[in-house]
Amino acid sequence: MRQWTDRIRQVKIWLVVAAVLIAAASLFVSHQLVSDLKQEERTKMDLWAKAMNFVQEADGETDLSLALAFIEGNTTIPVIVTDAQGSVLEYRNIEDSTGVADYAHSMREAGDTISIDIGGGDYLLVCYDESTLLKRLTQYPYWQLGIVMIFVVVAIFALLSSKRAEQNKVWVGLSKETAHQLGTPISSLMAWTEMLKENYPNDELIPELEQDVRRLERIAERFSKIGSLPEPVDTPMNEVLDHVIAYMDKRTSQKVSIKGHYPSHPVVVKVNASLFEWVIENLCKNAVDAMEGQAGKIDLWLLEEDDIVAVEVVDTGKGIRKKNVKNVFRPGFTTKARGWGLGLSLAQRIVEEYHHGRIFVKQSEVGRGTTFRIELKR
Repeated sequence: MRQWTDRIRQVKIWLVVAAVLIAAASLFVSHQLVSDLKQEERTKMDLWAKAMNFVQEADGETDLSLALAFIEGNTTIPVIVTDAQGSVLEYRNIEDSTGVADYAHSMREAGDTISIDIGGGDYLLVCYDESTLLKRLTQYPYWQLGIVMIFVVVAIFALLSSKRAEQNKVWVGLSKETAHQLGTPISSLMAWTEMLKENYPNDELIPELEQDVRRLERIAERFSKIGSLPEPVDTPMNEVLDHVIAYMDKRTSQKVSIKGHYPSHPVVVKVNASLFEWVIENLCKNAVDAMEGQAGKIDLWLLEEDDIVAVEVVDTGKGIRKKNVKNVFRPGFTTKARGWGLGLSLAQRIVEEYHHGRIFVKQSEVGRGTTFRIELKR
């Protein structure tokens, strides 16, 4: 699992690096190309201005065919010719004639002008703008950059989806196999329990043994439901938490107290009681482990907030470091010497996928404890 996560992380890094390199190369090449085209259009406009000047100075016997052909040959670059006072004399390749004067002014402001001396201290001003092709080419690298970024996002999303699908297969396969493997020893334990009841009918430990066997049956049932969508039913959440407290209280050190805090009336929510108890038990077991054998307490709070029913598990354990808070639900993450780091990941799956709720670390402080919060819609 960890190798798969590391591989996904490396692929994401390489995708981002590749996107940055492609974007940088594209911007550089496009910039060079745009600069060359700008210079080419400037040269064309210099020649166009000279052709205009040639026509202005020509006499009646001068052959103007070549100059006029060159002037008429400009079909892409917007051009406006004005006099020294800024009055528009002629324009080309401009569709909207109503704003020609303002357009010429903006060209002059940008410095895209060529002066034509017509004698007597007077002159004409040739104002021009970038061609449509050049403007599109200027914008092209940014469109290309956007496409590259979309590709990277889609690729990362596909990788994450693939990872999630792979994890789901692992969860389902592991859970089904665990339930299958538990079936045989549970059946044997049930048979041995019946034999013990016949031979030692008054033994006080046999009822406790029966409870543990039934507990194993419920655990096997829970594992068998992973991968399917169990039907939630209206369940008093007070009873669910009471069951967890009764179970944990007998199997937890007397140094740790577990208490529930509920409203006086039943709080009914649609849940699968078996799976939801598993979630709360997991949080309680983690809280007990966080106390590391020291005295402490676990408080289970059942809260009603508008259309939300919340369960908060508050402990006085060692707390979670800030850098680890965002990783506690990640499969494989654990701070324990033993364990696979799957408990909280499974708890999150049960809450969010099966019950459409939320589970998160509400607050945690090192040395003071942690509060996990589960929110369910009524």
